[in-house]
Amino acid sequence: MNRDSGMDKNEFSRIRGYLGKTQNQLARLLCLSPKAVQSFEEGWRNIPVYIERQLLLLLCLKNSAEGRARPCWEIRNCPDEWRNNCIVWEFKSRYFCWLISGTFCQGQYQDNWAKKMEFCRQCEVFQSMLPSLPDQ
Repeated sequence: MNRDSGMDKNEFSRIRGYLGKTQNQLARLLCLSPKAVQSFEEGWRNIPVYIERQLLLLLCLKNSAEGRARPCWEIRNCPDEWRNNCIVWEFKSRYFCWLISGTFCQGQYQDNWAKKMEFCRQCEVFQSMLPSLPDQ
C-alpha cells in the first residue's frame, strides 16, 4: 500500500480488469488522462483518494444485485445509540457506509479516510460488496 491511499497499483489493475475496461475507457470514466491511468498501474504515481473512492464505487455497483445486500447496521448489529450517531443511518445509505466520511461505526467516529478504509477493508459489509478479484 502506498502512504496516501489504501489502494496499490496491483489492486487498481485488477479492478480495471474486472470492470472490463481498457486504460482509455477507464480514464474517460474517471475523468483522467490515459497517461494518469497508466501511471497508477505502473506505480509512477500514488492513487489519490478520490480515484480510490470512485473505483471502489464502480466495482461495488457492478457487483451488487438490487436488494441482495442488507444494511450495514443490521449486519453489524448496531445498537440504537450507535445508529442515532451515524450519518449512514440518518441517510439510509444501507451498504455504502464505506463510501461516506464521518461514519460512526462500532462506537467510534471514522473521520480520516485512510484510517477509515483500513477499518472498512476488514469489515464484512465492505467485503460483501466486492467481488473476488483474481490475482495478476
